[in-house]
Amino acid sequence: MTELKIQHILTLSYLLSKGAKHNYVTITTSSLGKNIKKSQQAASKHLLELEQNNFIERLVSGRNISVKITTKGFSEMVKLSAILQKSLDSFPSHVELKGTLVSGMGEGAYYMGLKGYTKQFKPKIGYIPFPGTLNIRLDQKIHQEAIKQFEVLEGIKINSFSDGKRTYGWVKCFPAKLNNSINCELIILERTHHDDSIIELISKVCIRKTAKLKDGSKVLIKIPINS
Repeated sequence: MTELKIQHILTLSYLLSKGAKHNYVTITTSSLGKNIKKSQQAASKHLLELEQNNFIERLVSGRNISVKITTKGFSEMVKLSAILQKSLDSFPSHVELKGTLVSGMGEGAYYMGLKGYTKQFKPKIGYIPFPGTLNIRLDQKIHQEAIKQFEVLEGIKINSFSDGKRTYGWVKCFPAKLNNSINCELIILERTHHDDSIIELISKVCIRKTAKLKDGSKVLIKIPINS
């Protein structure tokens, strides 16, 4: 039995989108090539190979080609769809980050205690954080890259505010768990003095004391992903 080749999947997907499961659809190799981002010659070759392997039926009239996907072709696409869906459904439901506990500059306690923030924390994350942040250095490049996705994810947003003298940036919170035991929040700041290798955590408890951590301690952070 001939298996569907990877290079033909885009062609069949495009044909399906045009209604070729039940009807003959009229296309040109130039338009097909443009839509699948291949050359006209490649598109023509795809159609020929799909026809030779009984994935499509073709009717040729001049430069126009009418194409219909066969039962075999559609069946192969259904199988592929099922495999992809299973893979997508089985992706890890959380991001894992590993790092080393380091000391901050003491600014976390000041900022987390500002009224403009504290009055938002209680209704949005359910508690007012312990004054201070836990600073984790991500030692591996893979973890430094993984954290970047949270810059574009929505999270729970603590809005920026002004006290009349200066404006304080927004904070995005992502529920997390440290060392599989301490509930906390990863925070992404609109403004920070840290580079991309440092992340900050907040919690309703003093994480350092509760988890018996000290500078140099290795930690694991798990952050659930909902989408």
